[in-house]
Amino acid sequence: METRNELVTETWYMDAQAAGVFVAAEHLGCRRETPEGTTLYRQGDAGSTFYFVVSGRVQVEIFQYDGAEFILELMGSGALIGEGSAMAGQRRMSTATTLEPCVLIEFDYPDVKKAFPQNIEFATALMEVVAVKQWVLGMRIQFLATPRPDLRIVELLSRLAELYGVEDSDGIRIRTPLTHGQVAALTGTSRVTVTRTITRLKSEGVLLNEGRHFWMCHQGRRAREHRHAA
Repeated sequence: METRNELVTETWYMDAQAAGVFVAAEHLGCRRETPEGTTLYRQGDAGSTFYFVVSGRVQVEIFQYDGAEFILELMGSGALIGEGSAMAGQRRMSTATTLEPCVLIEFDYPDVKKAFPQNIEFATALMEVVAVKQWVLGMRIQFLATPRPDLRIVELLSRLAELYGVEDSDGIRIRTPLTHGQVAALTGTSRVTVTRTITRLKSEGVLLNEGRHFWMCHQGRRAREHRHAA
């Protein structure tokens, strides 16, 4: 992956080549500048639009019946959001809100679908992004189904290490800074559970944690493999 800004706080984005396809297809949609706190779409609403994030950050979350919040992703520049329900013609399964001023390219699926024959590269890139996001979501569901919070937390941090990992003497440093509260919302656990689990994983040599930064430790790989096999 390409080098990212040290202050990024994202959990998913596409590579530069794929992102370039969506930027080049701006003529199929329209550019929007949105302030912080803008709701792009709400859970349960109908909608055929989806968005490519040129700059800024967007939080995608699900609100459960009891009012609990579950963060699906923190999307930054080079991310695509809302395409699943837009393409399926279904109601939104989540709510997307800007965390800071954003520049977005808004696409309307019925319109871009008509343009597919003349824009094969765009159509192919869109299908590939949908497939990758479905695979990632399936992986997360697999781990969210387990009652063991350590597996959920390790899965999240392992994925972030692959996306934003930088090798150093201690292991793989995750460039995405996260609070314990954000980790809790991303893994469907409580903040207390996250703190206790991270403390234990640190004692086992699986993780290092300083403030909002995490490392996947070299010496903890065997422990992680054991958990995944359990």
